[in-house]
Amino acid sequence: MSRAGLEPAGEWFRWVAAAVSCGPWPAFYAVPVETLTFLFTDIEGSTALLRRVGQGVYAQVLAGHHSIIRSGLAAHGGREVDTQGDAFFAVFSSPAACVAAVTEMQQALEARAWPAGEHVRVRMGVHTGEASKTATGLVGLDVHRAARVAALGHGGQVLLSQTSAALVRDALPPGAALTDLGVHRLKDLAGPEQIFQLAAAGLQAEFPPLRTVPGGAAAAARTLPRDLASFTGRQHELAELVDAAAGSGGVVGIHAIGGMAGVGKTAFAVHAAHRLAGRFPAGQIFLPLHGHTPGQRPVDPGDALASLLLTAGVPAAQIPPGVEARMALWRDRLAGRQLLLVLDDAASSEQVRPLLPGTGGSLVLVTSRRHLSALDDARTISLDTLPPGEAAGLLVQLAARPGLGPADPAVAEITRLCGYLPLAIGMVARQLHHHPAWTAAGRAAELAAAVDRLELMATENLSVAAAFDLSYEDLAPDQQRLFRRLGLHPGADVDAYAAAALDGTGLPAARRRLEALYDQYLLTEPARSRYRLHDLIREHARALAERLDPDSDRDQAAARLLDYYQHTAALTAEARLARQSRTRPAPAALTSPSSAVPDLPDQTRALSWARAERANLLACLDQATRTGQHARVVALTAAMAALLRYDGPWTDAITRHTTAVQAARHLGDRLGEANALNDLGVVRRLTGDYPGAARDLEEALGIYRDLGDRLGQANALNDLGVVRYLTGDDYPGAAEVQEEALGIYRDLGDRLGQANALNDLGLTRRQTGDYPGAADAQEEALGICRDLGDRLGEADALTELGAVQQATGDYRGAADAVEAALGIYRDRGERLGEANALNELGGVRRLTGDYPGAAGALEEALGIYRDLGNRGGEVEALNEVGTLHRVRGDADRARVCHRQALDLARQIDSSWDEAHALAGLARCALAAGRTADAAAGLRQAQEIFQRIGAAETIGVAAELEALTDARPAAQGS
Repeated sequence: MSRAGLEPAGEWFRWVAAAVSCGPWPAFYAVPVETLTFLFTDIEGSTALLRRVGQGVYAQVLAGHHSIIRSGLAAHGGREVDTQGDAFFAVFSSPAACVAAVTEMQQALEARAWPAGEHVRVRMGVHTGEASKTATGLVGLDVHRAARVAALGHGGQVLLSQTSAALVRDALPPGAALTDLGVHRLKDLAGPEQIFQLAAAGLQAEFPPLRTVPGGAAAAARTLPRDLASFTGRQHELAELVDAAAGSGGVVGIHAIGGMAGVGKTAFAVHAAHRLAGRFPAGQIFLPLHGHTPGQRPVDPGDALASLLLTAGVPAAQIPPGVEARMALWRDRLAGRQLLLVLDDAASSEQVRPLLPGTGGSLVLVTSRRHLSALDDARTISLDTLPPGEAAGLLVQLAARPGLGPADPAVAEITRLCGYLPLAIGMVARQLHHHPAWTAAGRAAELAAAVDRLELMATENLSVAAAFDLSYEDLAPDQQRLFRRLGLHPGADVDAYAAAALDGTGLPAARRRLEALYDQYLLTEPARSRYRLHDLIREHARALAERLDPDSDRDQAAARLLDYYQHTAALTAEARLARQSRTRPAPAALTSPSSAVPDLPDQTRALSWARAERANLLACLDQATRTGQHARVVALTAAMAALLRYDGPWTDAITRHTTAVQAARHLGDRLGEANALNDLGVVRRLTGDYPGAARDLEEALGIYRDLGDRLGQANALNDLGVVRYLTGDDYPGAAEVQEEALGIYRDLGDRLGQANALNDLGLTRRQTGDYPGAADAQEEALGICRDLGDRLGEADALTELGAVQQATGDYRGAADAVEAALGIYRDRGERLGEANALNELGGVRRLTGDYPGAAGALEEALGIYRDLGNRGGEVEALNEVGTLHRVRGDADRARVCHRQALDLARQIDSSWDEAHALAGLARCALAAGRTADAAAGLRQAQEIFQRIGAAETIGVAAELEALTDARPAAQGS
């Protein structure tokens, strides 16, 4: 084959001159590619050989040459891509196989006796990289690079790129070796290449210098990959970067762009670089550092500096050895120049630091899957997944399907199932684009039904899982193990204590490993020391665990985690949050975790822990329920009872406690059954289901009596008394069981139980008009709670004491007590108590003439009651709001409120609230001049109050008598 001057391998470049991208691109934007080892060969001086020997002999030479090359390909799995004259283009799946083949080819070529005594010298070039399969063949910059590597050589010489050399260094044929020929510039390609020569027995060893292309001052000043029309979103981050670049002044601006695999770091950096290019007249350089490139080691800083120097126009012969010398020359070249440098896919801060310019005016954008926390003066831009709207836009743009729009429900579902990750969205979008028969709705349904969604997120040899694997492979073995085990966690996030339990290790080690995973962007930290896996990364971690870890290891890790949550919730949080003591299972039934547990010495920290772990506790409970772990269901539900009572939702709590009752019955666990029934009765009471609450509590009481459990009896009796008080039908019965409960608590020395019983007994006494007795009970309860440091119990006592003070006309004392309680409730985030205090405060303010203040407190209370689903509280607040409207002269709005209260009171079977609503409606009728209606309503209210023994009987009777005597009705209640 003829060649002229220093432009070798022209024919090769005509074969591979198909359009290629200008740089490496993130997989979610790229055409699907394949990693291969490329081989280019041709006969040196083939034209001169033809002239010397004539066509006949030359045909024999070609036949022998072709036979040797094809035999080598066949023996080692090579595939012939194309042949032009005496030149071959072939590919191998393995670089080691390629090197073995070329070694045998050169030995056979050297040993063959050629016609006319000629010597046939074949030069060969090897490079490993990526290429896209197209209709016209393999296309990609790495194909060009392989051809240019071959073009440097001489006949009989085998040259390898740095990538191929690194991959085969430990897998060379016996007796073979690699000789480093230094860094050389390749024509038309950005970035230099370190070249190695293959040495082996039977191969020529000495050759002239390589045919290096001379460098030039303007060789490659602008090497950014092309910007993409499909780039979507990131406007906030772009604006932040552009503004920071504008204000960098005389220093080097360094921006570390981080994020998980597939989030779009490279695309963002390139898009930003194109936006900023006009500000950097000295050039814009893109340098891949291959921190996570399949089959390649991260670029050595010295080699990266050589690339930059060649790109800057420094001839290869003038590049000094050693990182320090190259760094000094690089910074000298940049002095006084404004350059934009994109360092893509950095492995570490150590890899990046030597490449940074030394003087101001330049901008460096570094992308990495790691937090480059050791990179001084770097501003961090951490890219998250796309917002739903931008994710939908990306899917629609890449899918390019007629009629498919961002508002399509299937688009929203696909992007959600892709975790809003650009890599996953891009792959599914291209599937839709290349499969016109598929529908977006159908693909969404397949993703939703898939056991492993990641299996469906792939195109040709690219996949989301493979991208995640590159980050996983960077981890140390102990970090990999924790990563896999985090995939077994049923909840959304994790702290170091839970991680230690999962991993079966100590707390310090768990913290270090979590930080390492965070450093690799495999975890996010949405709150201090709480870490979260992206949904798709969680699936990948779980899949790795199922593939790599024995069943017994996974089962033990899951059991340790559940032990940790069960133990901490039961013995720490529940003990601090519970409103009553409780008989516990025998010690053998309690599970003590092998890992560390947090120190939660008071209500504040216990409640904070329980709320932070709420989703995880519920997820563990769901897992225990799913897998039939009945004892765990009973124990975990009991441990969460206080949290479910505080925060609701109570409808969910009813379901949980009902399941616990069934689990206890399945086990024959009578104590567990009674405890679950008691919890169930309390929650039913909170929702206004008083008959259901009474039924559950009476059943629990019966079991406690059968078991001889006096503490359980006291708890059930006291809770049953509250239900009887709330229904208003049996105040004597309520007082009787509450006093019985108080007696048992005193016998047992249970001061928390005494405080609760006294406070609840005070409620009953107040309702029957025994205000001194009520005040005595609540003041004693308040003292006990303060002795115990029980702040929530203290707030309960203050609220009820304030109600007694209001009823006896001590409005100032009532306001002080209720406002103190309100502050405690708000500090603890206890919304039901907050609503109760606000309701009482609204009444006090109304009675003291502060109508605006009363309206604000009552509306807030009513909103909380409705949010919680507390119908008993709602009906009280409605009656109070109605009374306020009436005394302010708005009888119509008052009537609406009292009517709503009447309907609700009858629904929940609360006689006291029903009587209050009837009295309120009667007063509204009186204000409207309907005396007969007013008298009828007051008479109904009086009958109910009298039947239940309520303190309001006397007041309503007086109103009715005054109305009968035609005197003005009272305006208050």
